Amino acid sequence: MKLGARIFLSYVLLTAVCFSYPLSRFFGELRTLFVENVEEVLVDQAHILAALIGTSMEAGHFKAGDLDRAFASVRGRTFTARIYDFTKTDVDMHVYLTDAAGRIVFDSARPGSAGADYSNWRDVALTLRGQYGARSTRSDPDNPDTSMLHVASPVMVHGELAGVLTVVKPTTNVNALLEQERPGMLRMWFTAGAAALGLSLLAAVWLTWPVVRLTRYAEQVRTGGRAVLPPLGGTELRDMGLALESMREALEGKKYAEHYVQTLTHEIKSPLSAIMGAAELLTEDMPAERRTAFLGNIRTEAARIQNLVERMLELAALENRRELESREPVPVESLLRGVLEGVAPLLSRRNMTAHCEAGSAGSVPGDRFLLHQALANLVQNAIDFSPDGGCIRITARRGEDRLVVSVEDDGPGIEAEYADKVFEKFFSLRRPGTDKKSTGLGLNFVREVAQLHGGFVRLENTEPGLRASLFLPMG
Repeated sequence: MKLGARIFLSYVLLTAVCFSYPLSRFFGELRTLFVENVEEVLVDQAHILAALIGTSMEAGHFKAGDLDRAFASVRGRTFTARIYDFTKTDVDMHVYLTDAAGRIVFDSARPGSAGADYSNWRDVALTLRGQYGARSTRSDPDNPDTSMLHVASPVMVHGELAGVLTVVKPTTNVNALLEQERPGMLRMWFTAGAAALGLSLLAAVWLTWPVVRLTRYAEQVRTGGRAVLPPLGGTELRDMGLALESMREALEGKKYAEHYVQTLTHEIKSPLSAIMGAAELLTEDMPAERRTAFLGNIRTEAARIQNLVERMLELAALENRRELESREPVPVESLLRGVLEGVAPLLSRRNMTAHCEAGSAGSVPGDRFLLHQALANLVQNAIDFSPDGGCIRITARRGEDRLVVSVEDDGPGIEAEYADKVFEKFFSLRRPGTDKKSTGLGLNFVREVAQLHGGFVRLENTEPGLRASLFLPMG
């Protein structure tokens, strides 16, 4: 299992554990909170009513029938009370009053129960003993939703306990409020859970993204691509990336030096042999014409070595660059015009023509000098493999996300087996007509420039001739 998946699943597990327990207790705790608020109001009501009745008893005006008529009047009323999202249409509270012995004086719910003994009921018994009297009793023992809250208060007359008044409130409305709010609460919990999962996914991606970038970098190193160490922030992964980069540079530097020494020695061996042979012959007596010819050979081979060394230095400097130091918009038409101006004398000497189409190509971001050198190499190759009087065609086409510059010639094309080898260092094909080879570094240079710009180069036979295309990204 990938690291990102493990991190995400860990967050999911933690979210499930952290959410499941509070969610399992949430509605129970919420009901308790509602009931506590209702009971707190009942305490106030019980004390107020008990005080009113005690005052009436002290004045000698108390009559149980007055309470009975008052509750009958209240139950006969019709009203609609909109309490936020809850609608109340009737009074569901009732009271009962006992004397100091716990016998019923008045019961709004049971008008005919006067004289009944309530002294053993918890609310009455505790209040008669001077304690807080309250109880919760189900009207249906098998149904928890039928609980009735009872809160009692002592009735005091001239400082003496004269009875107990109990206020009774069913929890029906509390249950209705909970059921009404349950869907919204569940939506809130599920939304919070979904948000937690989404944030967990983002966190997993954020934590593993540097690992993914470092893995891609290592894969590019493994395949021999132009690897650039990605930005990894100020984490331990950055330290690891820097260590890998240092190790890669050390290993590549050693391998690079060994490879260049071997290839340079091999390539210089042939012109050095020619120079040494001509020098030995020059020690002998010979006609002036032959001496001049041998001196010309020495100059030619020396120039070849100089050209080889210069091209290798350019290529080495290019290969040591992991990325472009800066990019600037390079006008394509101006770039191609500069390349053609550079090869104009060679075209004229071989009676060749060149056609260029780049009117709508605009500009491409990159290093103008490197792009000029790369295109000059492609044009030089096209000239070398074209017959005298041939034509070079250069076109620049702009796509949605890249620019393609193609150079076509009228030469013999390239055999399939050499299509990839020509991009290797020091590999060169013999030029038609002269049978000579180049340094074998030109196309390798072009490929390095393309990769440095994030593009690539491709060769295609066009029957007759060859098309060399340089692909460059626009972004």
